[in-house]
Amino acid sequence: MAAVAAGARAKGGLVIGIRPGDSAAGACPDLSATIVTNMGEARNAVIVASADAVISIGGSWGTLSEVALAMRRGDIPVVALGGWHVVAADGTPVGGIHHAGTPEEAVDRALA
Repeated sequence: MAAVAAGARAKGGLVIGIRPGDSAAGACPDLSATIVTNMGEARNAVIVASADAVISIGGSWGTLSEVALAMRRGDIPVVALGGWHVVAADGTPVGGIHHAGTPEEAVDRALA
């Protein structure tokens, strides 16, 4: 997340951090603004509800929950850059998740 914040900030982007805890302590210095939720991982629902697109990077459990919430929402692009390849119980890929090989490709797919 720190690399994403640094890259967005370097290109003049507005970078909002939505923190799971009860303080902004330890937040990335590249954030333009910090929202403290004290909601733990439940903040993922707030993030997805507020998003125009979701780009997941890597494969932690919190990332998977955000992908699942975005897919359930159904009206925004969901792009995976590395990490999760979600499959159904029978082993078939779950449709709707776009996979990207580079950050640029992920952004292009999210904005398409």
